[in-house]
Amino acid sequence: MTPATRDDSRRVSLTLGLLFGIAGMGSSSAAIAVPLIADDLAIGQGTATWTISLYVLMLAVTTAVYGRVSDLLGTRLPLLIGLGLMAGGALMAALAPSFSVLLAARLLQGAGAAAVPTLGVAIINGRYAGGVRGLALGRLAAMAAAVSCLGPLLGGLVESWAGWRAVLALPILGLLVVPFLWRALTDERSFARLDVVGALLVAVSAAGFVLMVQSPSTGRVVLVAGIVLAVVGVPLSAAWVRRHPDGFLPLSVIQNPIVLRNAFAGASVPAGWFALLVAVPAVLLADGWEPWQVGLLLVPSAVIALFVPRLTGPLMEAVGPTRALAFAAVVTTVALGVAALGSALVWPALLAVAVILVTVAFGVGQPALSAAVADGVEPEVRGVALGVSTLVFLVGGSVGSAVVGGLGGVWGIGYGVLVLAVLPVGALAALAPELLGRREGAPVAVDTR
Repeated sequence: MTPATRDDSRRVSLTLGLLFGIAGMGSSSAAIAVPLIADDLAIGQGTATWTISLYVLMLAVTTAVYGRVSDLLGTRLPLLIGLGLMAGGALMAALAPSFSVLLAARLLQGAGAAAVPTLGVAIINGRYAGGVRGLALGRLAAMAAAVSCLGPLLGGLVESWAGWRAVLALPILGLLVVPFLWRALTDERSFARLDVVGALLVAVSAAGFVLMVQSPSTGRVVLVAGIVLAVVGVPLSAAWVRRHPDGFLPLSVIQNPIVLRNAFAGASVPAGWFALLVAVPAVLLADGWEPWQVGLLLVPSAVIALFVPRLTGPLMEAVGPTRALAFAAVVTTVALGVAALGSALVWPALLAVAVILVTVAFGVGQPALSAAVADGVEPEVRGVALGVSTLVFLVGGSVGSAVVGGLGGVWGIGYGVLVLAVLPVGALAALAPELLGRREGAPVAVDTR
């Protein structure tokens, strides 16, 4: 790589990270507004949490759609459409006259915001290789985490000045970033067909799972709806893939053990991340803190996030993306344990440490997952493979916020956070075949193209 390419990778990755962070503020800044939305619209706090859960759910289930579309149409048009939907949904949420309209707006916003993580990673993987790519992915994740961590502070300040509706409008700022990315976007097309039925079946299956997790605080109707969607969606998805092996979910991708193991393991990291973005403000606001004070407590995590790439790149070069992902899972486990204790004791210092830890885990885990999947599939299905892995990654985030809003609403936030620690432990078990294989002498695969 030439110095010019390295300079370009820094600019492009940081700009994409900024855009990713603005999309992430759809959760992090909105988490500050949840109690205020509940009071203003006369609904319960658990019900108000749906503004987060549905946003992350839609973010998750549409990521694979953008991944497949990028394989067919390039990155430029899908990203522009996604940002338009994100901005339109944010404006609709800010003007929503009722809670039902607010939820519809958040679904629309999430469907648009899903373009950012999938296409951002696709741009990096398609534009760079080797060590430069690892550094670029690390910078992207770090900037995204830093901006997301500043979301509660920005949200708190905006709320104190203009109310919770202005907070929900913040993702409109993403439109301002587009001119700085224009040259990095491509319109290379394969003109293949998009498997719409396959995309819908995947969305139905993922939605069913998240609804079941959310059901403890929302009642039997939601539980039944989740079970029905999962029972219908999962077998139909499997049957559709068998009949259409080159469809929305290519058989070569979902049968790839590297994609499956790393995607499942990666999901534990955003589960912890989104859980704490909901849990920490909820605990502190209930203790009498002002929204801006909660945001100020999270500023150190935003600062730490900016330095994570200095760890991520060398770590992936030294041990490979899978072991880096395992490291992120271990850190997530510790972060959730610390957060559970901090929630039980209402100890702000412990909560701040927990967010710092999960920020480090996110900054390592997201690029490690992307690198592992990109290296494990053929170039012609790389976009959809990244989309599928990002889908699983963000479904993990949806599960995290749902568990805190669901089980946390019944048992208490501390217990809800502690339950989530099962996921990163399971992630380590899923990665065991690759980890043990490398210990036996298998070389670490590092892309040096």
